[in-house]
Amino acid sequence: MRKFFFLLAALALLPFAAQAEDTDNGPHGPLPRFASLRSGEANLRTGPGTRYPIEWVYTRRSLPVEIIAEYDVWRRVRDPEGNEGWFHKTELTAKRSALVSGGTQELRDDADDKSPVVAHLEPGAMGQILSCKPDWCKLKFEGVKGYLRKTQFWGAYPNETFD
Repeated sequence: MRKFFFLLAALALLPFAAQAEDTDNGPHGPLPRFASLRSGEANLRTGPGTRYPIEWVYTRRSLPVEIIAEYDVWRRVRDPEGNEGWFHKTELTAKRSALVSGGTQELRDDADDKSPVVAHLEPGAMGQILSCKPDWCKLKFEGVKGYLRKTQFWGAYPNETFD
């Protein structure tokens, strides 16, 4: 009976263990890779540990960042402006987001420059990346879904594909 209870308790904790590892593609992953900020307040540090000073406090939830190095539970990241520093992995999520760059961009109904425009996106608008083909990605901005070329936003690599 005692072994059964411990097994049941261990099985009950499995979803929480999986959730804890779902921060930035698991404990480790291929580098570089994109992630996004989990919350509306994240401390970027000068080094990989709490003893290092906070250089920036980010207040934009879902901001895409590029993970460029790892040290234990710390991730060295680059933000869209090129600033670099360290976040604890719990401040990141593997959910992919995009930051519109350049001028006003046209979100299209399909992955084609001649496809109807479904929305005009201002520079700095953030959306969720749903999938990517070699040149285009399907995104969602405040409930509106459509396609942008990868050159129109920051948050995906050229030729990167995923569903």
